[in-house]
Amino acid sequence: MTGPVSRGMGTLLGAIGPFAEWSRALPTDRPCDFLFGNPHEVAPSGYVDALMAATRPSGKDHYAYKMNEPAATEAVVAGLRHRFGIAFDPDDIFLTNGNFAGIAIVLRVIVDPGDEVIFVSPPWFFYETLILAAGARPVRVYADRHTFDLDLEAVAAALSPRTRAIIVNSPNNPSGRIYPPEALDALGRLLTEASERNGRPVYLLSDEAYNRILFDGRESPTPVAHYPHAFMLYTYAKTLLTPGSRLGYIALAPSMPERELLRVPLLVGQIVTGWAFPVAPLQYAVPELERLGPDLEALQRRRDRVVGALREQGYEVVEPEATFYVLVRSPIEDDRRFADLLAERGVFVLPGTMFEMPGWLRVSLTANDQMVERAIPHFGAALAEAAG
Repeated sequence: MTGPVSRGMGTLLGAIGPFAEWSRALPTDRPCDFLFGNPHEVAPSGYVDALMAATRPSGKDHYAYKMNEPAATEAVVAGLRHRFGIAFDPDDIFLTNGNFAGIAIVLRVIVDPGDEVIFVSPPWFFYETLILAAGARPVRVYADRHTFDLDLEAVAAALSPRTRAIIVNSPNNPSGRIYPPEALDALGRLLTEASERNGRPVYLLSDEAYNRILFDGRESPTPVAHYPHAFMLYTYAKTLLTPGSRLGYIALAPSMPERELLRVPLLVGQIVTGWAFPVAPLQYAVPELERLGPDLEALQRRRDRVVGALREQGYEVVEPEATFYVLVRSPIEDDRRFADLLAERGVFVLPGTMFEMPGWLRVSLTANDQMVERAIPHFGAALAEAAG
């Protein structure tokens, strides 16, 4: 394979390489898996009941081709209006196979070859590759590495006549930072000015996969409320800890002037992106799934336990405001080597090199409480070995 997409994927696969050996090690005696957002407890009965009910045929067309089922899009709109007070329109909801497909669809629709798309680092793994796949040029800007806030000066410097979009992820993976309203207002002003200069909209893709996983009673303002030319991208996979059930949506901001003109292109985008609609039972289940939420009490308790224990051992830790990830500073410069030290003890974490933060580690709180308790002494032992 040649070309920009394969080069972007090659970089990604080069970073993932060590996980092949780690994955083979995972079935060993009681491993502690903090790598990704996989569930380590049985799915709650409410989720299973919703899927089982949605699977039972209601008629001859129950399993016919499905696009954007009205009952599902109306349930999405009701949930968004309740949580954000924004009057979304059911005609502006496009159901997807999670955010992976959602971002691919939007980029396919809005960018032309040679356009630039800004993304914020540390990023989700596939932003750069999806931008390349759409025929655009990725432009990286770095978040503030002390506060993990948006660096608005860096965004302003990156905006050019070729800028077509920016991808913003709040609450942010991996930092757990929620971008505050004043930062989103300032970002909206920058994008408005750039759109006027360029004579065409600079679109905002708001990746909000974690907007319902919030700690300490916090709220997560949606960037869609702070800028008109915006798409909200959401997946139920994070909220419900069900990454194998590919279900999400694209929601156009009600304030977007051209949203009616985008409806048909987005529908076509869903089709040509490999029929990127969720399967029929998942669409039927949306009204029930909208009522379900994460076990925030358990996740926050786990966050507090991990953050407190690792800090007591001597680690530098970033306490997340949201998401289910904890950033931990590697005690040695080579984060991959330190991840190997932990892996030798059956504790698997994500090296920061994987998400453009060398020298750091990411710990997923989707590991269960028993894994956390087994892992904590091993974190201390690995730290002592590194210090020695």
